[in-house]
Amino acid sequence: MNIKTLVKISVSAALLAPLFAYAADVISILYQTQIILNRIIPILMIIATIVFLWGVIRYITAGGDEDKLKEGKSFIIFGLIGLFLMVAIWGVVRALVSQFGVGGGVIPPGPGDVPPSP
Repeated sequence: MNIKTLVKISVSAALLAPLFAYAADVISILYQTQIILNRIIPILMIIATIVFLWGVIRYITAGGDEDKLKEGKSFIIFGLIGLFLMVAIWGVVRALVSQFGVGGGVIPPGPGDVPPSP
């Protein structure tokens, strides 16, 4: 493990520590984690979409320049991989939650899902 990775882990732990400092039990820690993830995941989806679209724009505007074409392709691939991984993991979690009957509405509804009426 290099020093940069160790610094990143330390900074992440320092930033997240106050969230868990006042947690009374495991349930409240999970609730705080759920709140954080529900705010971060849509942002990550937007970033992956922007990376994909930026790659498409770079590819279209390359004008035959091989370096720009290669850069555009890599952005497109990275954006698609990011979107695919997020949607695939979300689908696996939804399938596990529905199979085992746990979660209590923690997982956000997907496309085409009808939210439960109050």
